[in-house]
Amino acid sequence: MKQSTRNRRAAQSGFTLIELTLVLAVIGLIIGAIAIGKDVQRNAEYTKISNKYLEQWKMAYDQYYQRTGTVVGDCQQAPTYMVNGSETSIDSAVSCQRAGGQAVAGIPENFTNTGLKVCQGQGYAADETGGGDVGLATQSLRDLMTRHGVRMPPGRGEAHEDRYVYQDTNGNTTEVQVCFQWNPAGTASGAGNVMVVRGLTPDLARYIDQIIDGKPDSREGRFRIQGRAAHAQAIDANAPGTSWEANNTIASNIAGNAQSAADTTGVGAGSGGATATGREYDEDRVTLLTAHWMMDQ
Repeated sequence: MKQSTRNRRAAQSGFTLIELTLVLAVIGLIIGAIAIGKDVQRNAEYTKISNKYLEQWKMAYDQYYQRTGTVVGDCQQAPTYMVNGSETSIDSAVSCQRAGGQAVAGIPENFTNTGLKVCQGQGYAADETGGGDVGLATQSLRDLMTRHGVRMPPGRGEAHEDRYVYQDTNGNTTEVQVCFQWNPAGTASGAGNVMVVRGLTPDLARYIDQIIDGKPDSREGRFRIQGRAAHAQAIDANAPGTSWEANNTIASNIAGNAQSAADTTGVGAGSGGATATGREYDEDRVTLLTAHWMMDQ
């Protein structure tokens, strides 16, 4: 009798189905909380990049205009209203010379050596974060700002105010760089003076575009992708825009509208960048893009 009782107790000492269900539910909640926590942390970082870095650079650009009466790198005595205008020429004379350009109208089409971007160093190599990069101006962005007493956002630190480091969605270290340039009329990414933002993941670009324009559209609005081909056919008039379609595993054919299996714009393409060599792994570096944010002046 005693032996039979001990056997029944031993048989009933395991976990019940209800207990197993509760354990699995708790594990699921923990995993879900971790995933949500990562999304919250990423969105907080994106908000910081937008509010405390890019917005602050726009304020610095506007403050430069208020203090000097010209845009970044332009001539104060004979303004062209083009970024880096002091390095341009008109009628075979330097734009800043008062005698220059008396025989022609002072419109952008009559200037030469226009469109060079003002940065603090090259940063990413040309066309490394998407196609369409222009040449680098001789003038230094930091020197121009400090010369006129304009306070810049902290960025990475002293002498690196134009850079900001963050992690892409796969945990790889990535750097955003800010430059300024003038785009001629008809430029698909926006005519006039723009802030050039290099080193954006598509996910971050969508987030910033949503804040600036209210919708993530890489072809329309004030925040657009660099190098996107313009609508060229009559049937494209007032056509819908294009999404920031690339992500960490699928690259974008930036020159057109189709998605491509080979990403030539991904940093690290020669060393296993995302989709650049057929790799589509979550630990690869995410594709990086360049965007233009149209300025008010």
